[in-house]
Amino acid sequence: MEHSNLDDYEKVRQVLSHLYDNWRDQPSLEELAAPVGMTPDQLQRVFTRWAGLTPKAFLQALTLDHARAMLKDSASILDASLELGLSGPGRLHDLFVAHEGMSPGAYKSKGQGLTMSYGFHPSPFGLALVMITPLGLCGLAFADLGGEQSALADMMRRWPNAHYVEDSAQTAPFAARIFAADKWRDGTPIRITFIGSDFEIRVWQSLLKIPVGRAVTYGDIAASIEKPKAARAVGAAVGRNPISFVVPCHRVIGKSGDITGYHWGLTRKRAILGWEQGRL
Repeated sequence: MEHSNLDDYEKVRQVLSHLYDNWRDQPSLEELAAPVGMTPDQLQRVFTRWAGLTPKAFLQALTLDHARAMLKDSASILDASLELGLSGPGRLHDLFVAHEGMSPGAYKSKGQGLTMSYGFHPSPFGLALVMITPLGLCGLAFADLGGEQSALADMMRRWPNAHYVEDSAQTAPFAARIFAADKWRDGTPIRITFIGSDFEIRVWQSLLKIPVGRAVTYGDIAASIEKPKAARAVGAAVGRNPISFVVPCHRVIGKSGDITGYHWGLTRKRAILGWEQGRL
């Protein structure tokens, strides 16, 4: 992953913030470019290189109407066979991940006896904190420049009794694979391991069924795990998803189509959803 990704994302992040603060004014390319010290042509190139979409197309991809279209038949998405539509880009994510839950003891002991290696790596969405155990990927978080220690502390609080070792050489292959969407079909699926309560793991497993370019609601997930009255608890579990992006909690939105809360920042959630649209 080249460091230019970080430079691109930082500029894109500022542009996205301006877009969503001022979308009613329909800011021009010139108005978007000036605050990040770029010419309109430079911004168009950088944004399109990063997103696969122009700024205008990106904004259109995240309108309320488009979000509602992403929710079409959302309840049935979680019940669909994983074999359905494997030839299409929307199912690439399913081919990319193999998952299992760690023993309940690891969760109850708050990680005691576990060694977790971690490292920070450039990604299309800022610095990515990648955390692994011998069983596979167990954590993925995001940080803006300067926020590395805050992101690390946030993740460590989930498993305070684990032993942590900084080892970016071990985590680099995971980072390279995670953010190379063109390689999601290739080779053995990346192995992830869930460390959570039984309820949380059921929720996180359901997230893996949401195709790229589609979305579901918290109520859809609650119904799919046969807890139809537990939408609020589902929301809490989605918010505690420790493997961001790979386990696509960003594809859960409000039933009205509103793109609501994300542990790593709402601008980043919008960025991820739009970035995925550019790869369909």
